[in-house]
Amino acid sequence: MTDHSPALLPTLKNYFGFDSFRGQQGSIIESLLKGEDCLVIMPTGGGKSICYQLPALLMEQTTLVISPLIALMKDQVDGLRANGIAAAFFNSSQSQAEQRLLLENAGTPELKLLYVAPESLSALSTVLDETHISCIAIDEAHCISSWGHDFRPSYQQLGFLKKSLPGIPIIALTATADKATRQDIVEQLNIPGAAQFLSSFDRKNIALEVRPGHNRISQIIQFIEQRPGQSGIMYCLSRKSTEKLAEKLQQRGISAQAYHAGLDFVQRTKIQENFIRDKTQVICATIAFGMGIDKSNVRWVVHYNMPKNIEGYYQEIGRSGRDGLEAHALLFHSYSDIIQLRKFTEGATNKELQLAKLERMKQFAEATDCRRKILLGYFGELLSDNCGNCDVCKNPPEIIDGTVMAQKILSAIARVKESEAMGTVIDVLRGAQNAAVLDKNYQNLKTYGIGKDISWHDWQHYVVQLINQGYCEIAFHQHNALKLTDFSKKVLFENWTVQFTHPSFVKEKMEVAQEKKTKRPKKDTLFDRLRVLRSQIANEENIPAYLVFSDATLREIEQQRPMSESEFLTINGVGKRKLEVYGDLFIAEVSHYIAEKIKRPKKNDTLKITLEMYKEGLALEEIAEKRGLKPTTIFFHIAKLYGDGEEVDIYKFITKQEVESVRKAKVILEGPEALKPYFDHFEEQMGYDKIRMALSVLERE
Repeated sequence: MTDHSPALLPTLKNYFGFDSFRGQQGSIIESLLKGEDCLVIMPTGGGKSICYQLPALLMEQTTLVISPLIALMKDQVDGLRANGIAAAFFNSSQSQAEQRLLLENAGTPELKLLYVAPESLSALSTVLDETHISCIAIDEAHCISSWGHDFRPSYQQLGFLKKSLPGIPIIALTATADKATRQDIVEQLNIPGAAQFLSSFDRKNIALEVRPGHNRISQIIQFIEQRPGQSGIMYCLSRKSTEKLAEKLQQRGISAQAYHAGLDFVQRTKIQENFIRDKTQVICATIAFGMGIDKSNVRWVVHYNMPKNIEGYYQEIGRSGRDGLEAHALLFHSYSDIIQLRKFTEGATNKELQLAKLERMKQFAEATDCRRKILLGYFGELLSDNCGNCDVCKNPPEIIDGTVMAQKILSAIARVKESEAMGTVIDVLRGAQNAAVLDKNYQNLKTYGIGKDISWHDWQHYVVQLINQGYCEIAFHQHNALKLTDFSKKVLFENWTVQFTHPSFVKEKMEVAQEKKTKRPKKDTLFDRLRVLRSQIANEENIPAYLVFSDATLREIEQQRPMSESEFLTINGVGKRKLEVYGDLFIAEVSHYIAEKIKRPKKNDTLKITLEMYKEGLALEEIAEKRGLKPTTIFFHIAKLYGDGEEVDIYKFITKQEVESVRKAKVILEGPEALKPYFDHFEEQMGYDKIRMALSVLERE
């Protein structure tokens, strides 16, 4: 077997722009390259995709990626192509000729990754073998399990893959899966021996906040107005509420659109594209929106209604702050939300499971403990200290020492052999004499009646907090039985201190806490200029702006101010291809900004330097060499100078025939703003620089 280790980091930098792996990425990739099956649980924005995309570049054949949504596939493929990686998707929207070509390319260097929905797998039967496929990646793997929050029957057919292709490694990935769901995934996929990689669920950059659902509209408008220009998603339970909310926001001058399944495919696609390309600031949507979309600059997520479970809530808030910069998750909840969500479970085959998970979501919304502790505890991760970045931490309740009460609760759970739900455990503690206790002889346990002095509701308050803090957990697939965790022993046998909030503490939010007024962003910062440049490039290439560079990359450029290609390549998110395609333009923008801010004479303006050298009679290549820039950058300068009315003999750089070809294409294509339609029209035989220059000639006419 080939040792790919020496190629891992160079490949990571060349194609993805990073110098090192994050968390367990390196271990996962090495495991997959050894031919081992893997189950990867990694939070949104944690870098799951690289875990199979990078190995795909080193494997001989094509990596097959199974993904649930067409929009998700397109987004992933666009991102890969922007990085210079051969990728495509296969679905029913394509012609037979397009599908045939994809199948012909399977297993060749012309196609390293092929995305497909589970419903379309049957159409790939001719290439589902080891001569065409090196690896199978199953994204959003929680869809396989009926214990999960987004079960899809079409995913259950995927178990045949391992049986028919035993020699091909399978990697299943998801951002949200509790223990029951993880076990179900490996069983359904027939990969019981898969190496399991469980990353930290802690997204420190996302501030968590919960508010009562009073006057939601006015609260939301205030929230958005305090965040001018920031992209955000509003999640609602019903189609009607998405439309009503979008209309209210529009009336306040906020760029908002509704998104739901009642819209036709063309409408939904356009709305989604407008959001991805920063043309729409806010999307008011049902929970299907945003699944798998890699838009990295979503700065906030608001839940207009309470979600039906913690897995869904966690996945949805994870669609914000994917770039690692500050983000905000605001949840509204009310009793009417609970009633509506309970109605949704009527007739469901797993009604008991859904109701139990809804109850945990309700407990989260009403909690008086650090909310991040609750989230992490739900997924089996202990946060030792409060996070300091949630509303409870910022407005803490009265704290009491709950160690003894915690020991009593955990002892009771152990005495009933971890087989009973919360109600029965509390009955044992209080010495109840009902059938649930007496029929199982629980009255003979040592813990029976040791908590008579505390009311039933107070015990419930303490048990919920113990669950929220990760010291015990609910086994939803075992009739909601309370289970001990690895942390339980710390309390029972190592005298770990446990803190509870006092039951009498009721956190009232009669009015929205006045947030600090958002400081007006400084005008004309380097970040602003870089965003404008990024937007121009994205429009020309007809791709979302974040596929050029993420906000995090622009922030790093702003901080580091690279002035050479070698410096630019050190920026996270800058790979070999993006350096070649965009490097000169961004370096020039940094140079312009620095030159202006240190008040250099105008003659040092980069365009004017190029103009002076041109007037001296230097050839384009000579100007590029003397200035340490690429010829394509000087080509851009010449086109810009000509378009600005400078005396430039433009036909030294482009022929009249080429100008006429672009003129005809402009008519045929109906004058698109982007350059990519022209590039495609000429079947990639005329470069972007020539197209840009020809358009400058036509505009000046």
